[in-house]
Amino acid sequence: MEKKLFTRNFTLLLLGQMFSLLGNGTLRFALSMYVLEKTGSAAVFGTLLAVSMVPTVLLTPFGGVLADRINRRTIMVWLDLSSGAAVLAAAAAFTDSRGIAVTAALQIVLSILGAFESPTVQACVPQMLSGENVLRGNAAVNQANAVSGLVTPFLGSLLYTAFGVRPVLAGAGACFLLTAILECFICLPEMPPVRGQRLGDILREDLLGSARFLARERREVLDLLLFSAVVGALISGAAIVGLPYLIRSSLNLSAQLYGAAESAIGLSALLGGLAAGVLAVRMPFRQLNWLVTTVGMCVLLGGGALLLPVGVIGQYGALVLLFCVGQAMACTFSIFAVSAIQQKTPEHMTGKVMACVSTISMCAQPLGQLGYGLWFDVSPGWFVLAVSGIAVFVLGASSRKLFEKW
Repeated sequence: MEKKLFTRNFTLLLLGQMFSLLGNGTLRFALSMYVLEKTGSAAVFGTLLAVSMVPTVLLTPFGGVLADRINRRTIMVWLDLSSGAAVLAAAAAFTDSRGIAVTAALQIVLSILGAFESPTVQACVPQMLSGENVLRGNAAVNQANAVSGLVTPFLGSLLYTAFGVRPVLAGAGACFLLTAILECFICLPEMPPVRGQRLGDILREDLLGSARFLARERREVLDLLLFSAVVGALISGAAIVGLPYLIRSSLNLSAQLYGAAESAIGLSALLGGLAAGVLAVRMPFRQLNWLVTTVGMCVLLGGGALLLPVGVIGQYGALVLLFCVGQAMACTFSIFAVSAIQQKTPEHMTGKVMACVSTISMCAQPLGQLGYGLWFDVSPGWFVLAVSGIAVFVLGASSRKLFEKW
């Protein structure tokens, strides 16, 4: 008999993630618009993103250790309560004269908390589900993320344009607190108590154990992580820094049109998640390298779209369409990769290994975003996208043997 996907625990987890993503996405959009409008520089925007990610990169391995040592529900509740309190405090402290400083501080605080939350949530999915439901559960979480990406840019543009940053901060704080309330009703078994071990011994034992698991027992997982990190740095720099800069600064279009672009990309991510669920038992993992080559082709053609003699709106439409196709392909690949890693990892190591997944995938992103911010300031946007697209395409085309190991 097929096991039920939407169990009580998983449903509460998914609902909590939806509210958390709603608040976080709306907040991210409003703050990015605020920084770009105040500074007008992709370098400043990219630097702020890169600096705010550093705590996540450094602390995520410790978050994985915590996720395997303490009840994961307890961790999620306290982290979301802390996130809500931090955002509400930022709303109270926010003024126009110190808005950039408050934004930077808030991003760093949320980055620290996110370092502990991300591996915990990822470890909860295989703890709550089993078999093919792990992939379907990851697809459902991804779809919640995609729905957030579809709704929050439009919602963020409306709220930011009509009311400014502070009401968005207050609403995001309320979303985090509601998430914490929902998570209180999740029931997960307690982790085995730690007796007679010092904190330093625990950290050394767990971190070395996860490193040994990746380097010796499951080397194919480490190879996949390194590959994904390089590709992810190229894609995230082009998308996270490049897309808002190209739309708002290069094409000189409104925040509403940028919001529409983000919503369209969110819809594409939703479709990518749906595709992963449908292809769960139909598509061998060893054939997924073509998804990476397709993403590279989309980024390359996006650079070409900026040279089309079709006017600013025509260039905007072509750019958004190509980024949407690339996003759908990237999301499908990501879901398959994460699910495969979770299923090859013992339950008692899931938090630590997923922390390694997050850390390796994020290590290149701060430098990538900083580099792309500087690159977009000194080079034409079409050139940056063209070079990035070619690099991703070549990496995808040359990675067939990597995927055949699975």
